[in-house]
Amino acid sequence: MELYKNQSLKIYNTLSGEKETFTPIHDGNIGMYVCGPTVYSNVHLGNVRTFMSFDVIFRYLLHLDYKVRYVRNITDAGHLTDDGDIDNDRFVKQSRLEKLEPMEIVQKYSVDFHKVLDSFNFLPPTIEPTATGHILEQIELTQKLIDLGFAYESNGSVYFDVFAYNQKGLNYGELSNRNIDELFANTRDLDGQSEKKNPQDFALWKNASPAHIMRWNSPWGEGFPGWHLECTAMSTKYLGETFDIHGGGMDLKFPHHECEVAQGKACNGHSPVNFWMHTNMLTMNGLRMSKSTGNYILPMELVSGENSFFEKPFEPNIVRFCFLQAHYRSVLDISNDAMVASEKGYNRLMESYKLIPSLKASATSSLDIVSWKQSCYDAMNDDFNTPILIAQLFEGARFINLINDGTATLTTEDIQLLASTLSNFLFDVLGINNSAAGNSNTSEKLKGVVEMLIEMRNEARANKNWALSDEIRDKLLALGIIIKDGKEGTTFSV
Repeated sequence: MELYKNQSLKIYNTLSGEKETFTPIHDGNIGMYVCGPTVYSNVHLGNVRTFMSFDVIFRYLLHLDYKVRYVRNITDAGHLTDDGDIDNDRFVKQSRLEKLEPMEIVQKYSVDFHKVLDSFNFLPPTIEPTATGHILEQIELTQKLIDLGFAYESNGSVYFDVFAYNQKGLNYGELSNRNIDELFANTRDLDGQSEKKNPQDFALWKNASPAHIMRWNSPWGEGFPGWHLECTAMSTKYLGETFDIHGGGMDLKFPHHECEVAQGKACNGHSPVNFWMHTNMLTMNGLRMSKSTGNYILPMELVSGENSFFEKPFEPNIVRFCFLQAHYRSVLDISNDAMVASEKGYNRLMESYKLIPSLKASATSSLDIVSWKQSCYDAMNDDFNTPILIAQLFEGARFINLINDGTATLTTEDIQLLASTLSNFLFDVLGINNSAAGNSNTSEKLKGVVEMLIEMRNEARANKNWALSDEIRDKLLALGIIIKDGKEGTTFSV
């Protein structure tokens, strides 16, 4: 059908700082790369927000009938928090902490990552490569940068030479709008303190100390790749020297994505990406989420209700609906009030949607469904504006209620158009789980049965029959139904 040819999509490009009309490099085909997780710990809620944004972008591009190759990597080696200290390798630190092999850490948290994303109804990427699966490509890329004069070896490590890059008329700092010449001028001489020529240089390959567990052979000795190199190696391999979209959280803009721009331009003589996209932060109760401050919650703790921030569990569809009410480039703040409001709005929208099969058709239409449908596309075509789209979906729900009340009319054809548009945008584009949408992840009959069992459990507890109380709780848990006792009574989630 090639729906994309009838739509004018604009995307905010971080590189230019403006919304630009999107035209793919190859007609009808899109290459998109998104920086994936570093699997040394549980995926956090901010990550889920970023990946959800790109899940919706992926879904909308597919809806427009593009053929999309979506590559999202897994970083399972080489993620240094400081180029100058190999003891800051996060995988090595976590393996020591948990007394596991590094690849056991990788497996444990890769499984967690996929389980969490599955629970929120994410589409899988087309390709999900790993850093350890592309060591050869990273070594080859490092050697090419040395041969071209953009990198140098020092004590078995290899660094990208930012000064040499700028001296050749290129501009390290163009993506993040940093003036690197000023940084050079204001940097003190570090001779004797570092194996780098300049503090701004970043690691392509690091020499492994005798105690370092993750190591591979290379022309420069045993070592491991730097963090920034893997994405250039894998995006080039699967999407080519220049591709359409590269995405990630705004925290990756510098230095990670800036380094990718430099590596790509240095290797191939041109920019590696046409559109750079960055999601904004997730905060909770108006504060940055941080383990150190205690203002922190894991995704499944929000779903299960096992936390001290929210009054009740919130199902994945509710969380997804809440997140998408903020534009991906805006800060999203979650709170108990925000989640409760999202749940009410979501339920109101779905209750209206369920009325569609009972709507009676008329000979004429008093509502302009064609224009309303286009307004849904206009919202998504304006840099994937999900808040405006959701507002339009509520307008569609209002139409349903007007028709159901007999105060507006639609023809059979327009009712079908209203139904298909709502379905397409709710389930295909926004990614609401259709199988769970009609009744908040459980049938009304099942809900009644569970509530009856909760009453039996409460009675058992009142009678101090702890064995029966625990048996009911454990059997429900075995069925995937989580019971939570709180001040307002007992609640459950699926």
